[in-house]
Amino acid sequence: MAITIQFLGAAETVTGSKYLLTVDNTRFLIDCGLFQGSEQLKQRNWAPLPIPAQSVDTVLITHAHLDHVGWLPRLWSQGYRSQVICTSATDEIARLSLADSGRLQEEYAHYANKKGFSRHKPALPLYTENDAREACALFQPQKFGDLFELAAGCSARFLTAGHILGSGFIEFWLPTGQKILFSGDLGRPNQPIIPDPTIVTAADYLLIESTYGDRVHPSENPEDALLKIIQRAQAQKGVILVPAFAIGRTQDLLYYLHNLRKSGRCQEIPIYVDSPMGVDATGIYARHHEDHDLEMEKLESSDSNPLRPAELTLIKSPDQSKALNNLEGPAMIIASSGMATGGRIVHHLAQRLKNPQDIVVFVGFQAEGTLGRDLVEKRSPVNVMGMQIEVRAEIESIGSLSAHADSNEIIQWMRGITTKPKQTFIVHGEPPAQAAIKQRIQNELGFQAVIPKYLETFELH
Repeated sequence: MAITIQFLGAAETVTGSKYLLTVDNTRFLIDCGLFQGSEQLKQRNWAPLPIPAQSVDTVLITHAHLDHVGWLPRLWSQGYRSQVICTSATDEIARLSLADSGRLQEEYAHYANKKGFSRHKPALPLYTENDAREACALFQPQKFGDLFELAAGCSARFLTAGHILGSGFIEFWLPTGQKILFSGDLGRPNQPIIPDPTIVTAADYLLIESTYGDRVHPSENPEDALLKIIQRAQAQKGVILVPAFAIGRTQDLLYYLHNLRKSGRCQEIPIYVDSPMGVDATGIYARHHEDHDLEMEKLESSDSNPLRPAELTLIKSPDQSKALNNLEGPAMIIASSGMATGGRIVHHLAQRLKNPQDIVVFVGFQAEGTLGRDLVEKRSPVNVMGMQIEVRAEIESIGSLSAHADSNEIIQWMRGITTKPKQTFIVHGEPPAQAAIKQRIQNELGFQAVIPKYLETFELH
């Protein structure tokens, strides 16, 4: 029996997660993510799969972030019509994120054609909102822990990954009886709202993410870090801009802000969530009780909503968003995207980066080639929507708000695997992070580890 795995994405980069698993003549695609960051990476989104899309038997999705699910409409447009298996919460959230992504693709192409700054004549969307909705019709949700049968004698199940709502590890059993564990994105212990990552005790092959493989998150309490920034904004009458993923970080921020207000530690500050998808995703978070941890359940049983802090205004329409240009501080605007690669946050940054009293706060990883990376590395001027803007606003990062396990947390989670895998594939990280965690995995755990290259193929014996 011939079994191979090919790395079509998240190889020496943190985006574009796609792994093609072939069992004899049957093909499985695990994750189907967009490449984000540099122009060179984004150009990969336009390339077809190295095989016909219709030859893939099944797609399995670990979670609903675009770097794991965002290429699915492109796959559909190339002829894929089979099943897409994910968890129930991922199904619901991905329907939001993919439709929003398609709409943004169309809006960006229209804007590029209007302003004439695209080198493509005309500029076209990678896919449309309709493509996204058609692709979502293929979803077949599964419950955590339930084993489901697949083609070629394979089977799989989802286990809680603790990254965002609905995120799961995929335990995939080959017809040989061997097991591959796809980590997706590994969450962190003791985070709000969702349960801790499941401890997995055995795997013959492991794919482990390495986003923060070369660093350890600050130990500062996220609420304390937020409070300091809010107090500074209040003192200087500034507006806090938070580029945050609409799914995950936005809900965590609302949770912490609710706690600060309820405890009386934080004075009143207007909060605006300027993300239609973020607003809708927050409702999904509140509904999916099966993915809540015990602390969240206790809060939900009280009279206060842990995801609706006082002074919260939910922004949906473009006119409401534009009106925030005239907002005077102190105030906070939370808008996507988390790496400032698109969405409404880019318009707010164009307006406010020049203001020394305003504060931009990053709460997640910023990939190479993104505006977010330029800002956290204190570059100035920066290119925002074709304009060169001098950065006078303060730039802050709260590393303790990250939803990705850091180097120590990756190693600690891997200690639960009591038998050495035949091979550990280090994915979803930039080269320095991958090299650092590879050394720790080999030295501290004694596991064999390899860093796959883009499009590299390995035989699984």
